[in-house]
Amino acid sequence: MQTNPTHTSLVAIGDSFTEGMSDLLPDGTYRGWADLLAGRMAARTPGFRYANLAVRGKLIAQIVEEQVGPAAAMQPDVITLVGGLNDTLRPKCDMGRVRALLEEAVERLTPACKHLVLMRSPGRQGPVLERFRPRMEELFACVDDLAARHGALVVDLYGAPSLGDPRAWDVDRLHLTDEGHRRVAEAVWQTLGYEPEDPEWRTPMPPTPPPNWTARRVEDARFTRQYLLPWIGRRLTGRSSGDGLSPKRPDLLPYEGPAA
Repeated sequence: MQTNPTHTSLVAIGDSFTEGMSDLLPDGTYRGWADLLAGRMAARTPGFRYANLAVRGKLIAQIVEEQVGPAAAMQPDVITLVGGLNDTLRPKCDMGRVRALLEEAVERLTPACKHLVLMRSPGRQGPVLERFRPRMEELFACVDDLAARHGALVVDLYGAPSLGDPRAWDVDRLHLTDEGHRRVAEAVWQTLGYEPEDPEWRTPMPPTPPPNWTARRVEDARFTRQYLLPWIGRRLTGRSSGDGLSPKRPDLLPYEGPAA
């Protein structure tokens, strides 16, 4: 990979992770790692263009059907693709189909850009995700294989100690905080060949005293009531948090936004 390259455009596709939840801005919109990355790239390149087609809750089939074609048609310098994790968290998941669809996406996107960026998504510890961890790791093995065969870049967030810390995750335990998104933006930035701004992004956060038993039980009850039960309900009924939503940046246009 070229050191300190110049890229003129970026298209990000995927689900809530790439949309930017839970990096909430004062106006009620989400920022996230892709916006932060675009801001850094735009600061280096006048006229830099950016599109973000990601929508929360999307499965890999929906990403392939709704986002891959438009992203490929834009012919940007860089495309980021993160998808399939929502599939692995469904009660029933055909991993063979997930792998096939991910391969289709990579085959269509690779010739449409200079650099295709894939990711091994971050995953915090916890009993809910432990049930699905074998599927997640099967998905990441597929990502590694596709990258090797098609010349894509892989950002390994799954193996980063800093992103396994509960403090990097919002209260819903499914989406990163603003600090988590900042570290992801740094990881992609470095993978693309730019000089590190935070060489220690993988380093665990400084230790803090753990919450006491009562505080943990109160937080667990709140999480179950406000987030886990509604999430399970959507999984069982086939609904999605992204139903009816449109991408926040559907067109490849000059970007003016956060650069930090």
